[in-house]
Amino acid sequence: MRSGVRIGIDPGDARIGVARSDPTGFLATPLETVRRGRGDLARIAAIAADIEAESVLLEVVVGLPRSLKGGENPATAKVRDFAAGLARRLAPVPVRLVDERLTTVSAEAMLRDRGRKGQDRRSVVDQAAAVLILQHALDTERASGDAPGEIVEVGTP
Repeated sequence: MRSGVRIGIDPGDARIGVARSDPTGFLATPLETVRRGRGDLARIAAIAADIEAESVLLEVVVGLPRSLKGGENPATAKVRDFAAGLARRLAPVPVRLVDERLTTVSAEAMLRDRGRKGQDRRSVVDQAAAVLILQHALDTERASGDAPGEIVEVGTP
């Protein structure tokens, strides 16, 4: 298992959930919800810089929404574009895309089961989804010994 902090991202249309791992890559925890739109990449870059100031930032893991059969769809294309912009912004820190089918649904169910209601649940569901995405990536790497998902190539803007 590689050491270093990872950041997990759940990019939605309105909000972006952000999670982080501990330096050993064992546990993902919620960090922040970033409003989607102008300044969102700058805020994520600032979060990454804060983490790098205290530890080694190994990579950023972005959840890639796929259809239930694993295919690509319009949401997948939007996230690929978002991840490409993030990769350009954070270079040389690698950005990886990992399958995130149903993580928001799972996060909603988990929060509902824990008694979170309405607006209170909506305010943290994106962070919870980011935790699920990142924890899945960490567990996959621990089990396989390979870095999770696909690397986002940094191209020209």
